[in-house]
Amino acid sequence: MDTVFRGATVIDGSGAPAYTADVGVSGPRIAAITAGGRRLGGRDVIDAAGLVLAPGFIDMHAHSDLALLRDPDHSAKLAQGVTLEVLGQDGLSYAPVDDRSLPGIRAAIAGWNGDDGDAEPDWRGVGEYLDRLDRGVALNAAYLVPQGTVRALVMGWEDRPPTDRELTGMREHVARGLAEGAVGMSSGLTYTPGMYATGAELTELCRVVAGYGGYYCPHHRSYGAGALAAYAEMARLCQESGCALHLAHATMNFEVNAGRAGELLELLDTARAGGLDVSLDTYPYLAGCTTLAALLPSWAHEGGPGELLARLRDDAVAERIRHDLEVGGSDGCHGVPVDWHTVEISGVRDPALAAEHIGRRVSGFAQARHLLLADRLGTTILQHVGHEDNVRAIMRHPAHTGGSDGILCGEKPHPRAYGTFPRYLGHYSRDLGILPLTECVAHLTSRPARRLRLPDRGLVREGYRADLVLFDPLTVAEGATYAAPRVLPTGIPHVLVNGAFALRDGRRTDALAGRSVRRTPTATEGGPPGPA
Repeated sequence: MDTVFRGATVIDGSGAPAYTADVGVSGPRIAAITAGGRRLGGRDVIDAAGLVLAPGFIDMHAHSDLALLRDPDHSAKLAQGVTLEVLGQDGLSYAPVDDRSLPGIRAAIAGWNGDDGDAEPDWRGVGEYLDRLDRGVALNAAYLVPQGTVRALVMGWEDRPPTDRELTGMREHVARGLAEGAVGMSSGLTYTPGMYATGAELTELCRVVAGYGGYYCPHHRSYGAGALAAYAEMARLCQESGCALHLAHATMNFEVNAGRAGELLELLDTARAGGLDVSLDTYPYLAGCTTLAALLPSWAHEGGPGELLARLRDDAVAERIRHDLEVGGSDGCHGVPVDWHTVEISGVRDPALAAEHIGRRVSGFAQARHLLLADRLGTTILQHVGHEDNVRAIMRHPAHTGGSDGILCGEKPHPRAYGTFPRYLGHYSRDLGILPLTECVAHLTSRPARRLRLPDRGLVREGYRADLVLFDPLTVAEGATYAAPRVLPTGIPHVLVNGAFALRDGRRTDALAGRSVRRTPTATEGGPPGPA
């Protein structure tokens, strides 16, 4: 054995009771598990008494698309015990693109990923991006074909239905991305250009996803005034297309949804009883996080980031934007009139703007307009609109998984980027008893692995990949706070990625053992679609 964990408390990810065992690792896999006091021998023996050994955690909603390449350390996630992230979220990422569409995509999501010239995309297709990860990264990554990126590639940033030829082109790009290893498709239906798609257009694309055994992961059309209707729309189109559904950051936010988590869960249970394969992820915090530009009405974005900036410079058009935001309820702000007091600046593209704005609440539209223009739309925000009772109710659901939705750039990011998984284990499981520890671990390991259709991850089993985390159940806790969001957690001394120590004795090693995790082909998988 290369490594043996002696006397660990094994929580295997299945939800079964914990047991004490030696666990041996050889190469990238778990080679042996011996319980009942039997001991394993190995070259490197770690005394794991008092520590829980669990499968590595799977972050079902991550925005590390460039961070994995830019920052080989990646301690923000490794220190939490994360060994796999799902990228390509919210319908916007960096593949598939061409030379024409890439600049607009980069500008639109600079607030999520930065855009300072490092980690320059040298790929165009999904397969090329996954190949780039395979050169060695801190942890494993799966990828969703981003529907908004596909729409920008085929149609630009226009708010109109696709022609038959354009719809066929989008279906072909989705099929190609899945054939090259993507695990499904994402949408950002409060982000342009993805939000311009009708339900019928999305259903056609989901039929392609279903044919490849993938799943659809929508950031749906509203988390505010129209939240339940938006969830219901996603369930209907997946029922019609035969596609599995995974609801991204499935929250019930804003005052209009206080105490209404039960209505969402009833909707999901009804869909599941009707045969829909549905799951969801959440982060264990109240504040949301997005770009400041995302709050603006969709009509203001038509044509792309350059056209949006031009509209903001025009006083008359800017006044129309303000009215939609503050009076009508912008679709970008989930149909709810914006309460500027809830909006906190968390990051800027231009460092010269940081001292004046970071950590401060937006005073009104005039300040927001100035900042969007000065920062070229690169501003990120926290939006303090969540409800604790909703957060707790949703995380108890058996279809729930964990996702950080963590944005790693910016001067004052959301603490969920550094604290999501230890917060589940420490605050919600140990301290509040919302989930038993064995069940909490299952939510973070085997259940996401099942959604991703990974045959050898998510459980502590002989022959499975040695993506493993050891943590102290008495001390594990998030260190990150809203005031100090980049503090690493405590109580997680060891993390293995594909059998290699990525974190040992609480310190990052130089291992880059992570690779792309590609969709497992189905026995009845279809080929690229023909004409619509």
